[in-house]
Amino acid sequence: MYIVFEGIDTVGKSTQIERIAKNFPDAIVTKEPGGTPLGKKIRKIVLDEGGIQPRSEILLFLADRAEHTESLIRPNLDKMILSDRSFISGIAYAHVHEKIEIEKLLELNRFATDSIFPDRIVLFTIDETTLKSRLGSKTSDAIEVRGIDYMMQVQQTMIDIVDSLGIDHIKIDAKLPIDEITQKIINYIKQG
Repeated sequence: MYIVFEGIDTVGKSTQIERIAKNFPDAIVTKEPGGTPLGKKIRKIVLDEGGIQPRSEILLFLADRAEHTESLIRPNLDKMILSDRSFISGIAYAHVHEKIEIEKLLELNRFATDSIFPDRIVLFTIDETTLKSRLGSKTSDAIEVRGIDYMMQVQQTMIDIVDSLGIDHIKIDAKLPIDEITQKIINYIKQG
């Protein structure tokens, strides 16, 4: 089962993936970008160095997604895969930042993934006040510096995309206690 954890930065995706992986020790844990050697280089270019053109950023993320799909996702579709981000983030961030049509971005991502999409989506949501508080306690990367309004627009776009895809999903309020969130996700995974 291929499960992706989605949501804007600071919602707790990484924390929950780590906790869920302890309950499913045979699961493969990965992330986008950065789940492959090429992905690590792309992550550094886009998130740490920044300063590249928006369309170049989109194409770099698509290159990472294609590499990730072929080298890690496809060979392990018979196992449980827990991925921190996926094409949903890619589409949402690109749509809000560059105003490219969602359908066009979806088609590019179908190409990059050879139409291998997740079986389930865990989508974390956060309110603006909590987001401001959490962002204030960390160093922002090249995408986070675009601001709170940008991040909230990305979140709404993620919600719209997930709602439109027809892929099994659960939405989780990131303000809930960590243990409660973990239990909700475990129950969701175990439901079949």
